[in-house]
Amino acid sequence: MTIIPDPAFYLLAIPVVLMIGISKGGFSGALGILAVPLLTLIMSPMQAAAIILPILCVMDIFGLLAYRQTAHWQNLFYMLPGAIIGITVGYLLFNYLSADIIKVLLGVMCVAFTLNHYLRRDPAGKVMQASLWRGSFWGSIAGFTSFVAHAGGPPVQFYMLPQKLNKTLYVGTSVWFFFAINYVKLIPYAMLDQFSTENLGTSLVLLPLAPIGIWLGVKAHKMIPEVIFYRIAYILVLVTGAKLLWDGLRGMGVFF
Repeated sequence: MTIIPDPAFYLLAIPVVLMIGISKGGFSGALGILAVPLLTLIMSPMQAAAIILPILCVMDIFGLLAYRQTAHWQNLFYMLPGAIIGITVGYLLFNYLSADIIKVLLGVMCVAFTLNHYLRRDPAGKVMQASLWRGSFWGSIAGFTSFVAHAGGPPVQFYMLPQKLNKTLYVGTSVWFFFAINYVKLIPYAMLDQFSTENLGTSLVLLPLAPIGIWLGVKAHKMIPEVIFYRIAYILVLVTGAKLLWDGLRGMGVFF
């Protein structure tokens, strides 16, 4: 089994993996959307996604240990079938996908959603309820974007943040959701031959960082008040959306 020999990769990958763990352990994975875009600075998007996926799966186990009894089961029931459909569509379109177009679409959704939250007349916003059709729709989008670039966080946030759930219930539901879809994604990734010996070897080297990141995230989650938690979540959606939009447009040649 081989590993990526470039030291520059690890200088970037180590903080990225810790960032994913902190995000998954305490902030429903909001910051994890930046992982693949950051790694694509030095490698292809699919190789970055293939290296990160086994690490995500291990993190999900540690996440469940922290939030195993905490989930909004109705939301999961509504979202997961759609997510499986989204993953299937991503697999079928794998050879036809443009990573830059996906980044632009996701970036537009993130920015529009956040601006709508902050600019609407009612600052408190209407509290939404769990919904079968909205859960199925956003679940399918999350499955698709998660398959392409492990970027399923924003669609889940679009659906769940307006419900204004208790922050622990919100994070626990996200942990259960991504645990399920990340393990499902192992199947199509393997069928597409994304788990080379180099990719798996590199994942194994980075794997010890997984529980450290989750532990730091759980600690941060307990220390941050609920109001601040939601402010951080919306800010992260805006920042990551702007990042994806910029990267996608630049990749399409709009910016030079």
